[in-house]
Amino acid sequence: MLPKDPVILLSVVNTKLRDEYESLADLCASLDVEEAHLCETLAALDYRYDPARNQFV
Repeated sequence: MLPKDPVILLSVVNTKLRDEYESLADLCASLDVEEAHLCETLAALDYRYDPARNQFV
């Protein structure tokens, strides 16, 4: 389960992407999270997924 707070969510997701998953799609599939919803939530903080870095920047 991922945190609801967007700032904490950003930290958790980026850590998981760095340490455990090769892509955002892998993370979302593994955690049963809707990729579009996750991206929308973090876009509200002005963060976008960068596939080259495999991080939200």
